[in-house]
Amino acid sequence: MSQAHLVEVNQYRFSVEALTEIETDAYAANNWPLVYILSNARTHYAYVGETTDTITRLGTHLKHPQKQSLTTAHLVSSERFNKSATLDIESSLIKYMSADGRFKLLNGNLGLSDHNYYQRDELYSKIFRETWDRLRKFGIAERSIEAIDNSDVFKYSPYKSLSADQQQGLIAIMRSLINPGLKKIIVQGGAGTGKSVLAIFLFKLIHSDLQELDLREFSEEEKELRELLQQIKLLFPSPSMALVVPMNSFRNTLKKAFRHVAGLHPDMVISPAELTRRQYDIVLVDESHRLRKRVNLGAYYGAFDKACAALGLDKNTCSEVDWVTRQSRKAVFFYDPNQSIKPSDANASDFDDIKSSTDCGVMTLVSQFRVRAGRHYVQFIDDLLHMRLSAGKKFHSSKYEFLVFDELSDMVKEIEHRNRSYGLARLVAGFSWPWISQKEPDLHDIEMGGVQLRWNSTNKDWINTQGAESEVGCIHTTQGYDLNYTGVIFGHEIRYDEKLDQIVIEKGNYHDKLGKQTIKDPNELKQYILNIYRTIMLRGIRGTFVYACNDELRNYLKRHVESYKSNVIAFPKSGEPLEPYVNAVPLYDLRAAAGGFSALQQVEHENWVPVPDGMPVGKSIFACHVIGESMNKIIPDGAICLFRSNPAGSRNGKIVLVECADTQDGDAGSRYTVKEYQSFKTHTEDGTENLQILLKPRSTNPDLAALELSKEDDEHRYRVVGEFLGVISN
Repeated sequence: MSQAHLVEVNQYRFSVEALTEIETDAYAANNWPLVYILSNARTHYAYVGETTDTITRLGTHLKHPQKQSLTTAHLVSSERFNKSATLDIESSLIKYMSADGRFKLLNGNLGLSDHNYYQRDELYSKIFRETWDRLRKFGIAERSIEAIDNSDVFKYSPYKSLSADQQQGLIAIMRSLINPGLKKIIVQGGAGTGKSVLAIFLFKLIHSDLQELDLREFSEEEKELRELLQQIKLLFPSPSMALVVPMNSFRNTLKKAFRHVAGLHPDMVISPAELTRRQYDIVLVDESHRLRKRVNLGAYYGAFDKACAALGLDKNTCSEVDWVTRQSRKAVFFYDPNQSIKPSDANASDFDDIKSSTDCGVMTLVSQFRVRAGRHYVQFIDDLLHMRLSAGKKFHSSKYEFLVFDELSDMVKEIEHRNRSYGLARLVAGFSWPWISQKEPDLHDIEMGGVQLRWNSTNKDWINTQGAESEVGCIHTTQGYDLNYTGVIFGHEIRYDEKLDQIVIEKGNYHDKLGKQTIKDPNELKQYILNIYRTIMLRGIRGTFVYACNDELRNYLKRHVESYKSNVIAFPKSGEPLEPYVNAVPLYDLRAAAGGFSALQQVEHENWVPVPDGMPVGKSIFACHVIGESMNKIIPDGAICLFRSNPAGSRNGKIVLVECADTQDGDAGSRYTVKEYQSFKTHTEDGTENLQILLKPRSTNPDLAALELSKEDDEHRYRVVGEFLGVISN
């Protein structure tokens, strides 16, 4: 069976009369495991399920008060399906359709635990992608999988699968909710441990219909979860609930996530001040370390005092933590003390008092879900900033890019490249520059080394704002968010003193006024600033790049973190006359080349580029633009590179320019491609013979695959025309 026919998607009317037609489907008629989607394009509601008894299951749905209003059925089937595969594809469709936003799903969110099975990654991930493309054709899905992966609606979806660690946390929270002796629950966990996902999952779970919580044989805990949920619903038949989020930007992002989920509403996500309007059965507080006290509040003093008066609390001694406990029958705090970043944040002692009280339950999340390098990277960052690393100890991970840059311009370029490849690559900095562009948008806030940058133009959901990739965010616009890559600028407010062997804070260079007023102890300010850098260095899923303004701090970081090595060789000094094949070589535009390379070389050269000192020059040397991200670990997109034509000797392990007989076989629609050449040989009576040739990408994008050539391909369809010598210009 060809790749084009890995899966079938067939559309039917969803009605009692249409069941007869559905019975003619071979997979449905023969009790084959399949996935189905029921939908109504007018009401924008849908339901996703899987079954081995299609007709009976659909008949049951036709009697359901909500599902009988659905009008269309799509059956997703394949001869490769088994029970594990259909459960997995059902789970993936629920997650992606929910985030896609075309429909609101009637599904509950239990039964979404990930499990492994034979050929899950090798085969069934391809089947899911093909399924998604078919559903886009039918209008059931709108956006690409790649776009959804980067969306906050997907990242904070209540349909995300829970890890074993999160499942245990969920069970512990639900046990506490039905325990009459417990009023407060604290869920502790560092950045990236899945606190927000768990909070949203729990919120949706409590608002789900028990009948929609299909049990899965893959998780023993799910039976207990169902029983606990049943007890919660007996205790709170129609619970009044709120998700409190202290930070305005992140709060708006979660409101957006709630908007796409049936049974939830954006108004359920509220600010601490909105708690004063009513009492709730259950209040969940995400990022509770950012709840405030009456210190450095600026324009918020009036609202804070008014809320305290309404609740009968002393404004000088209470905090928003007290507002939560006063206004809820059950309060769940998701808390990380290491993300407290300014004096207005509630005291750690407020949470310590709660934890030590008899009516509080405490649990801890430890698994790392954001950073691909895992808990090792999180601990390394903590030790790096607090100078607890032994001499010579460096961070190493094949799963994560962590680099220190000597030039800010290089880091800016690399973040731009990553953003083009993956999206969600952003620059973030400490508060070392005044925000002058807020009042004068034409001015730049950060200027150094020829680089001119502006702070974030908005505080509201900046990460996802158009143009954010060319701006610099701060802690307030990034805390709580996931990025693919983060470029962190250590500003002038933090430096390293080599004589003292200490990280030192320069208070005068710290421009967050509300972040330093009232602080008398320099160690307190230092801890806040270290917490800021620790937090923003834990945003990147795939990698973190770092530039330090202070030379000594940069050198300290380079002791423990690998340095970025530019592939760009400097041009000769400007002003020197270009002499063909003496200090200059021809620049070919391979993107516009329609014929073969030999014919292209016969054209009279109009464009010449200088050759850097120390690089070879001569009639066998030429330059060309390299387009695309397939070699971006070595060659940036759009760079001008130097090549030697008709290279002799072994090509194995070298980067080569290859001419393709098929004009659309190369990068960017060109007939040329640049890849790393790898051959596998065998010895025969006639000598050495190539068995297999790979043209391998060297890219930060793991989805780019090597091009596999046969011996015949190498001789006829592909021809190596140049050997890579170096990048001479970005």
